[in-house]
Amino acid sequence: MKYFFLVGEASGDLHASHLIEALKQQDPAASFSGFGGDKMAAAGCKLYRHINDLAFMGFVAVLKNISTIRQNFAIAKQALLTEQPDVLVLVDYPSFNLKMAQFARKHLPSLRIVYYIPPKVWAWKQWRRKTILKVCDQVLCIFPFEPAFYLAPSQPPIQGAEKRAQVIYVGNPTAEECRASRTSGISGISGSSAQRSKTIAILPGSRRSEIANCLPKMLEAARRFPDYEIRIAQAPSIPMEFYEQILSTLNLGTTLNSKLSTLNYDLLRTAAVAIVNSGTATLEAAMFGCPEVAVYHVACPHLLRLIWKAIFTIRHFTLPNIILDKRNEKGEPQEVIRELIADLFTVENIEAEVKRLLEDEPYRQTMLNDFEQLRTLLGDQPVASVAAQYIINGKL
Repeated sequence: MKYFFLVGEASGDLHASHLIEALKQQDPAASFSGFGGDKMAAAGCKLYRHINDLAFMGFVAVLKNISTIRQNFAIAKQALLTEQPDVLVLVDYPSFNLKMAQFARKHLPSLRIVYYIPPKVWAWKQWRRKTILKVCDQVLCIFPFEPAFYLAPSQPPIQGAEKRAQVIYVGNPTAEECRASRTSGISGISGSSAQRSKTIAILPGSRRSEIANCLPKMLEAARRFPDYEIRIAQAPSIPMEFYEQILSTLNLGTTLNSKLSTLNYDLLRTAAVAIVNSGTATLEAAMFGCPEVAVYHVACPHLLRLIWKAIFTIRHFTLPNIILDKRNEKGEPQEVIRELIADLFTVENIEAEVKRLLEDEPYRQTMLNDFEQLRTLLGDQPVASVAAQYIINGKL
């Protein structure tokens, strides 16, 4: 079969490359083309456009590159019509991919459309659910609660869409990656404070703006525990010089090299506690059994608190809390990981939560038990192989 991939970001390039390899194993005669990155090209995908020409973040960046974006749509449309693939595989990147899916459904009616790693429409922009179900044949999800969200009877009905879309949980790639690292690295997972190093891990994010806004407060809180060494997780795409600029203004009194860590999984495996910028890293910390507190910076924190319910359809912000969906005795949402979001993101609040995680063993153990439940929920299936099997054999 001929597969056409539409990928617009580095994380999608990685996941798509694994899927291409899995498809090649199960479909040796397969051919691949589309939009993607270096990892997809190395896996044998013919690229019509590189992700470097696609990833524009934010309203201003989109406006500045509007001509390039229009050109990207034109190239993608012509490539689809030229290639005439059997399967179109979309990987996240919803603003671009959903428009292309609608084009493909109209102009290539026999084409099978698969959304691998669909956008997080359960968090916001729920109206995209309607489009996804209407244009896709298969929606291959990476969170176990997503199929129920897409196909829940309580959701507004979509004429003909529920009969078309096959929505399946295929496993979680982050969980799989962490599981592989656990088995190849230091054996076992230990959450006991006595069996972990006297280290506080700081994971300030993967983007420059996140790091600049979060790292100073995270460091200031961690420095209030002088008996613990501080280790900062370095994002792969961010040079050391960027961290050095931030650290030089904070009067840390120690050298940069003793603070920075590129072996982030080893750090999570051994740290006593982690202060984590909300994102995939909160899930990674949970997978390694590292007690954590989550933070997130916003420009207008008090305003966000006021309009939260108007923007988001979720009560929690971090993936472990969302996936576990814990409730108290009254049925109210309950945090597994403390979320210090917006106006709650203060040095004092971080310090208080880190202190509790280090000193309150029952509290710490409850979190670790929840992490174990999380690992069970996510499962241990090989994500790309399972997804490839559904794509090849799951034609409706």
